[in-house]
Amino acid sequence: MANIFDLLKKISQEREDKRIAGAPTHIICGLGNPGKKYAETSHNAGFMALSYLSQKEGFSINKLRFKSLVCDREFCGKRVLFMLPQTMMNLSGDAVREACDFYKIPIENVVVIQDDCALPVGKMRIRTKGSDGGQKGVRDIIVKMNSDEFTRIKLGVGSPPDPGQMINWVLGTVPKEDRAVFYSRIEDSYEALKLIMSGETQKAMNLYN
Repeated sequence: MANIFDLLKKISQEREDKRIAGAPTHIICGLGNPGKKYAETSHNAGFMALSYLSQKEGFSINKLRFKSLVCDREFCGKRVLFMLPQTMMNLSGDAVREACDFYKIPIENVVVIQDDCALPVGKMRIRTKGSDGGQKGVRDIIVKMNSDEFTRIKLGVGSPPDPGQMINWVLGTVPKEDRAVFYSRIEDSYEALKLIMSGETQKAMNLYN
């Protein structure tokens, strides 16, 4: 007769296997700050990009889980967890780490969409690893995941004439004269994501970097 603890362990493992079956294997995370007052700020470029993607794909990212608003669905042939962390920007790593741990998603299967003050408005850059470049949400993900081996789509938001005004710059709205080109890059991020999730990251880099 089997030991009762062995039976309980077997039942628990079967439940775990059932839970994981069909679970997300990838994460696409848009960075930003929660709340209406931040909705149109430069720092919320990642949120804007995922909002655009969800509209194009016909779904909503509105389920609260992993300290984020999330949606779990198929995208480009993969099961993807779309995430909008609700932790404030500089604690974004808490949300990503929690989701990765729960679904056992490797860091290499994470794509982050972020704003980048080092890039002029109208520029987009795709990287598969590297430093945070001063972006505090990316920095926190690197620290909490103990790795920089995740893909980033960087959306340029430019920098202020006075470096001392950086916080006000990223927490302000995109200048009116730059909005058309900024939103064009939001649209491009959707096309880039489709290539990345289809295994054509290099092609995306060639097209959009």
